[in-house]
Amino acid sequence: MSLPPQLLRSLENFRDQAKDAIWALTSCLCQQTAKVKINGRTFQIIKVLGEGGFSFVYLAQDEHSGRQFALKKIRCPTGSQGVKEAMREVEAYRRFKHPNIIRILDSAVVQDPEGEGQIVYLFLPLYKRGNLQDVINANLVNGRHFPEQEMVRLFRGTCLAVRAMHEYRPTTPRSAVAAKKAAANGSGKSQNSEHLDDDDDERFPQAEGDAEGGYSYDGPSATVPLVTRHRVEEEGDVIFDGDEDLEHTQQEGNGNPALEVVPYAHRDLKPGNIMIADDGKTPILMDFGSTMKARIPIENRSQALLQQDIAAEQSTMAYRAPELFDVKTGQTLDEKVDIWSLGCTLFALAYSHSPFENTQTTEQGGSIAMAVLNAQYKHPQSAYSQGLRNLIDAMLRVNPTERPDINEVIRLTDGVLQSLS
Repeated sequence: MSLPPQLLRSLENFRDQAKDAIWALTSCLCQQTAKVKINGRTFQIIKVLGEGGFSFVYLAQDEHSGRQFALKKIRCPTGSQGVKEAMREVEAYRRFKHPNIIRILDSAVVQDPEGEGQIVYLFLPLYKRGNLQDVINANLVNGRHFPEQEMVRLFRGTCLAVRAMHEYRPTTPRSAVAAKKAAANGSGKSQNSEHLDDDDDERFPQAEGDAEGGYSYDGPSATVPLVTRHRVEEEGDVIFDGDEDLEHTQQEGNGNPALEVVPYAHRDLKPGNIMIADDGKTPILMDFGSTMKARIPIENRSQALLQQDIAAEQSTMAYRAPELFDVKTGQTLDEKVDIWSLGCTLFALAYSHSPFENTQTTEQGGSIAMAVLNAQYKHPQSAYSQGLRNLIDAMLRVNPTERPDINEVIRLTDGVLQSLS
């Protein structure tokens, strides 16, 4: 008897996750450092930093330079199609440049030595302070809470990162890909692309030792790439849904750079996806594996079910917007899904849990989905200001049209900060 394809994929994903978990656990128990070789370079895997549904993140150290990275490993058992899905995350890191968005250092695609598929490795900066969920967990253990002003400042920085996505203005829909191809061909920057390929812009944080083109070493090895890139974005490939239509529109026009805003939604905003920079004050948004073009018209039931399935797979339930639990025909999903998640995130920073992870839903068998769909939550007793409570409530409106946009959220956040100063 053959298994249904969806069940078979789930079993394959579980098998791959088990492999990674056993590999990491064995290296810990045997007190030896696991190693992985990528395109001629050897990296020591020191420990597991985190894991998701389809990936593991390790603390890795390059044997050649001694430099440490956060190495994200994504298994792609389906081959080239899975690689393209994983490379959407790589493209998102390169597409959205902002001081509060993590910079990718390099990426590589290699054959899975234990299977028929491939593995995508992402090399990311290591933030030793961890993420906001780590701080929440420490607060719970120590019986502490965020000082309100510090918390709201961290939240505001996160909103600035989200605004860079919601107000993305591409000169060309495949700007990052085109810029990399131009660099590979030795051509200079065109007038239209100089605002896009701004890796040397001092406004953006530079990882120590980075050189132009994503090289990641200082000293004599500054001209040596971290890894040899596997180019996935060949001519005609579409990285994000909607890129192809946007390019056709531009080609049919006058050829000038498009100035229209093309919003993207992160789709998985939560404390665990917000790192803390080494200065202890700057939030860094990461994990763009669920990112997609924000505005998606739902024209029929099959499209609605598809979006529900995508959200169930990629968006954390306790931070997921209600319109993603019950996608309706005739509506258009948009960037307001992130506003809801921002509301949940600020609530979690204040009270150490999502508004929908309460006693009723976690211990009494209640449904998180029903709590979200009805916005059933309460503010615990605290010393936080009424302005903070009002800000959270404004973002947690069931009807997305009643939620503020990201600029209004930032304006309201500034108002809270001003009242605290």
